[in-house]
Amino acid sequence: MAGASGSVQANLYEGDAHDGSYEMLSGHWLTGEGQVVVPTRFLERTSTKVGDTVRVTHEKESADLKIVGESFDTSGNQPTIHAYMADFPSAEPRTFLVKVKSGVSAHDYARKLASVVRPLGGDATTIPPGEHKGVILIMQAMAGLLTLMLVAVAGLGVLDSVVLDTLERVHDLGVCKAIGMTPRQTLSLVLASVAAIGVAGGLLGVPVGHLLHGLVMPVMAHAVGTTMPSSVLDVYGPAQLLLLGLGGVVLAVLGRLAPAFWATRTPTATALRTE
Repeated sequence: MAGASGSVQANLYEGDAHDGSYEMLSGHWLTGEGQVVVPTRFLERTSTKVGDTVRVTHEKESADLKIVGESFDTSGNQPTIHAYMADFPSAEPRTFLVKVKSGVSAHDYARKLASVVRPLGGDATTIPPGEHKGVILIMQAMAGLLTLMLVAVAGLGVLDSVVLDTLERVHDLGVCKAIGMTPRQTLSLVLASVAAIGVAGGLLGVPVGHLLHGLVMPVMAHAVGTTMPSSVLDVYGPAQLLLLGLGGVVLAVLGRLAPAFWATRTPTATALRTE
């Protein structure tokens, strides 16, 4: 490929290329002949952009292809481009994508086909759905796991703080119970004492977290020579941000529940004797 040092690996398609599509960062996937989709690393190394035309040579055939899309590809340092096989008539297909009819087991079909083509030097196997989007799925799974870990750590932190706070206020709670406060009112009092802190935490934490998300994710992507697709960056709408803000209140209340129930069950006389 003109502008690129050494050889460039290419995936050439026949027919409907939609099943081989990657997550797109800009532009669109292949829709016809004379087009090429390239990863971010290729654009950076060749100083090209979506909309430019590049010359690609396969053996003795050359074709001028228009860059129509930038793909999210973290497969390796060697850029892999995607184009149609019709632009290079001498190229021969090496991989065939077979779609089985409804009710036919893809695994059984691949096993029977493999038994026939392996003596000829071929093979047949099944492809998991969304194979090219595996990186996105892994990132989402890791984000979910980290979220659960952070929620657990935050909950334990709140629990530690409110246990100490409740122990320091046992005498005050005893006075309130002595003048007629019911267990339900005691529970509400203890929980309400952390609600304001939860609201403040949500109002401060959500904007800071949203800002850090927009700053850190592109830096992580740049470290592996690409950028992040919108499906990874644009994940927070107004509804999600509101729920995250309420999460501060929920965490505070959940961390306060155990000490609150303990406070309601503490005998009034025992609480009054506590200093």
